[in-house]
Amino acid sequence: MPRLLDQAQALVIRTAMNLPARVQRALNRRPVLVDGLELSPEVQLMLTLKRLARVPAAETLPVAQARIELSRQQWMVGGRQTVGALRDLEVDGAEGPLRARLYIPTERTGPDPAPTMLFIHGGGWMYGDLESHDPTCRFLAERSGVQILAIDYRLAPEHKFPAAVEDCQAAYRWLVDHADDVNADPARLAVGGDSAGGSLSLSTAVWAAEKGLPLAFQLLIYPGADFVERTESRRLFGEGFVLTEAFMSGAEEAYFTPDADKGHPDASGLRRVDFPAGLAPAHVVTAGYDPLRDEGEALVRLLAENGVTVDHKRYPSMIHGFVHLVGAGHEGPAYNQEIAERLRRALA
Repeated sequence: MPRLLDQAQALVIRTAMNLPARVQRALNRRPVLVDGLELSPEVQLMLTLKRLARVPAAETLPVAQARIELSRQQWMVGGRQTVGALRDLEVDGAEGPLRARLYIPTERTGPDPAPTMLFIHGGGWMYGDLESHDPTCRFLAERSGVQILAIDYRLAPEHKFPAAVEDCQAAYRWLVDHADDVNADPARLAVGGDSAGGSLSLSTAVWAAEKGLPLAFQLLIYPGADFVERTESRRLFGEGFVLTEAFMSGAEEAYFTPDADKGHPDASGLRRVDFPAGLAPAHVVTAGYDPLRDEGEALVRLLAENGVTVDHKRYPSMIHGFVHLVGAGHEGPAYNQEIAERLRRALA
């Protein structure tokens, strides 16, 4: 159970984010305008409250403590989301079993095989787990009518690249081979995730196409796509909007060994030059106030240029991490509802 202090902070943040937009604008006093975009008033108010409460940034904490802190912060804005049923299980990883959780939407609790997405969480390849993304997975499953199979892959710095890549591939192989065990429809399988999970979803989708495994869709939510070049959006939004330059540099250092090839296409999707036939259609989500915005949108162009069916939606007022805003505010839940509806249409 959350501590009383956590519950109090969550109540303040959720209450503020649920205020009418005109009240939020009055409390904010001045809008944030960068690159011709206006930051969401509810997000601006949330960031202000976090600063006033001295909520620590992950990059300022030891790794073990940061993992707990990020889950706490994500719970604050995720709330308690309902879902038809839950099932904890294990799936194959590259070097041993991985914890996993199946989220079954209410409309799919019957005997008919259900569309199912392997969900790969974000967190800079070094943070995140089943708990950090639990509200998001509940929301996506219940609102899309698609089963979500979330996995705990191995994290850096304990496990360097390509451990996470290999775990996600093994987990997807498990899903294909054990579709009956989780009541999944083999003709309606997807892979998706946010941030680092978006990067890992793309590499998993490419691998699945190379292996001839069935895959109908990939959902790439503000994916990390390039460790080689620094974009303009990274310069514009690398401070003050949750995902900071210090966080990104620390994640890069943790993820790679000193002699690793950071331009390997399984790490930097924008460096990929060979795209296999049959690569699943993709939907790419980006956020206006996200350091990863420009590389995500460059990835959209790269996929299209290589004959991959792809569509894209930018949420101009949002920050990196808005996939967690399913239990607070107006814009965040509405935009996550749109993502869930896109997933539903893809696997209809």
